[in-house]
Amino acid sequence: MSNKLRLSPDAARTSDEVLTGDQLAARIASDIPAGSFVNLGIGQPTQIADHLDPSSAITLHTENGMLGMGRQAVGDEIDLDLTNAGKVPVTEAPGASYFHHADSFAMMRGGHLDVCVMGAFQVSFDGDLANWSTGAPDAIPAVGGAMDLAIGAKQVFVMMSLFARNGDAKLVPACTYPLTGLTCVDRVYTSQGIIAIDDAGAKIVETFGIEPAELLASLRS
Repeated sequence: MSNKLRLSPDAARTSDEVLTGDQLAARIASDIPAGSFVNLGIGQPTQIADHLDPSSAITLHTENGMLGMGRQAVGDEIDLDLTNAGKVPVTEAPGASYFHHADSFAMMRGGHLDVCVMGAFQVSFDGDLANWSTGAPDAIPAVGGAMDLAIGAKQVFVMMSLFARNGDAKLVPACTYPLTGLTCVDRVYTSQGIIAIDDAGAKIVETFGIEPAELLASLRS
């Protein structure tokens, strides 16, 4: 299965240091095409909203029923009735609208979102996604709208740590945790590098704080 993980011919180290969470969020924001309709998953992906260029005309969708979400609210902007799906207070973009939860899921399932960004426990070299449960007996399932986004969004980006706390890689030949979706992930963004996934498998396209060949070796070991 190691041949499913490879280097892009133009893979390059573009930073001397691994990226912070904020830097990674900014990097992902820069890769979202202008004019896109985008869902940002609970957790780290919500930071991306703070780095979007207002002139890019990107419209943020939240599964709890809002189109036109803005950045995280601060100070006097905070309205506890105005939150994203992770219950973080947010601002409104001009023209923001609200709707029933069922309508929000219809947008997700109907192919109306250009990009979604989610976290993950594991991503396989083929782009399978596992992000709702570790399968442990005491694990609390947290599927939310992940399955709907995985099959409904035109592009699925994953923002995650590349290695678990025990040192195991989270980019794997095959997922061992319960699956969210099959062959649905297009890109994986981590503090050490970016991995693109296509029909031939996963390829490292850019690295941070580590040479591409070194990162490849660490994921194959």
